[in-house]
Amino acid sequence: MAKIAVINGSPSLTSRLNAVIEYAERELREAGFEVDRINVAELPAEDLILTKFESEHIVKANGIVAEADAVIVASPVYKASYTGVLKTFLDLVPERGLAGKTILPLFIGGSLAHLLTIDYALKPVLSVLGARHILAGIYTVDAQVARNDQGGLDIAPELLARLQSGIQEFKEEIQLRETQKSVKD
Repeated sequence: MAKIAVINGSPSLTSRLNAVIEYAERELREAGFEVDRINVAELPAEDLILTKFESEHIVKANGIVAEADAVIVASPVYKASYTGVLKTFLDLVPERGLAGKTILPLFIGGSLAHLLTIDYALKPVLSVLGARHILAGIYTVDAQVARNDQGGLDIAPELLARLQSGIQEFKEEIQLRETQKSVKD
């Protein structure tokens, strides 16, 4: 089965975005996909800021991306764009490092005012990295992921429906591309 890399561009490991990522990972694993996550905030800051391509941590993270058939790029929206943490990692992904991969953006923001961040901020950078098959993505607002009394996070039903639909499309696109590859071989 196909491999999927999840690039979590949140600077906070307790972000509401994690509930969205975890839901996607669970759905994909249940469908038989192998899923590896890169939490960019856990990579050494010096390696990111000083663009240390040769760093063992960066090499390992880029290896996960290179081996993946598909990639989820997840980020909260700050100042009308994805996070700087995510940008520092994307700057370290090799040229054409996303070529041939199906990409699913997962973004969360404070309001719908930043709905087009995926299209206007993220997609151009992904295209420069060779991505040609970028799905529309799923944008949600913070209010659709609520903290509960047990310290966990609850996803609103309307977001769950959009996640299910978007993840189903992602799975189908991955399987279609895998079929096309095997026919060419």
